[in-house]
Amino acid sequence: MRTSYHCHTDLSDGRCTISELVRAAMKLGIDEVGISDHYTILPGKIVVWSMPQSGLADYFRALHAARKQAGDKVVVRYGLEADFIPESIRELGQTLAAYPFDYVIGSVHFIDDFPVDASADYWESLSQDQRNEMIRAYWARVKQMAESGLFDIAGHLDLYKKFGHRPTIDISADIAAALDAIAEAGMAVELNTSGMHYVGEVYPSTAILRECYARGIPCLITSDAHCTEHLMRGYDFGVSELRDVGYTQQAVFAQRKRTLVPL
Repeated sequence: MRTSYHCHTDLSDGRCTISELVRAAMKLGIDEVGISDHYTILPGKIVVWSMPQSGLADYFRALHAARKQAGDKVVVRYGLEADFIPESIRELGQTLAAYPFDYVIGSVHFIDDFPVDASADYWESLSQDQRNEMIRAYWARVKQMAESGLFDIAGHLDLYKKFGHRPTIDISADIAAALDAIAEAGMAVELNTSGMHYVGEVYPSTAILRECYARGIPCLITSDAHCTEHLMRGYDFGVSELRDVGYTQQAVFAQRKRTLVPL
C-alpha cells in the first residue's frame, strides 16, 4: 500500500487545493491520501501558515467533497497537523473531539515564543549553549505532546536540524525519554522525507529511527507535501530506509485507529 498522509493545501500553507491533491493522488496510483493542514492555537498570536481557529467547519466540508470526488479511485483520509502548545492543549482536545478525524499529527513548531523552523536567523542569534538548551527543550515538548494522549503520529522529529544546527552535548537521555513517551502513548512516528531537501537526511535521523524500532514504535513514510509534485517525493528512499532499520510494515489510520500494512 502506498500512502501520503502529511499533505498541506491552500487552506493553510500549501500551494494547491484539496481537490488538486486528490486528483494528483489518483494519477499517481496512491492508495490513501491524507490531508493534514496546519492547526495552531498560539495564545495571543496569529500564525499565518495555519488555518484560522474558525476554519475547521469549512475544512471538513472540503474534505467531504474531496472524498466524494475520489470515489473508489483513492481513499481520502481526514487528517490534521496540530501544534502542541501547553497553554492551549485543553482547547485543542475539545476541538479534536468535535470532528471525525482519521488521524492527528502532533508537531512541535514552537518552544514558547521561539519558532523552531521559521528561519535560520533565530538559531544563529543564539549561542551554542543556548542552542543546546533549546534542543533539549524541544525534546521535552515532544515528551509532553505524547503524554497528552491527543495525537496519533509524531511529526518530523528532530526538526531543529533544518538549518544545520546540531547539539554539541549528549542529548540521548532527552531523546530516549521522548521516545518512551511516544511508545507508551501508542503513537506512530513519521519518516518525513522533506528533510532530505533541507539537510540531506530524513526527519528523524536513522539513529532515532533505530531507537523507534527498538521500542516497537510503528512508522509511516510521509513527504510533507505542500504541492502536488511533492506527494510521493522520496517515497522509495523512505521504504529503503525503514527496511534497513528493520521495519517490514508501516502504519495506516482510519477513525483514529491504527493498523499495519506491508511496506
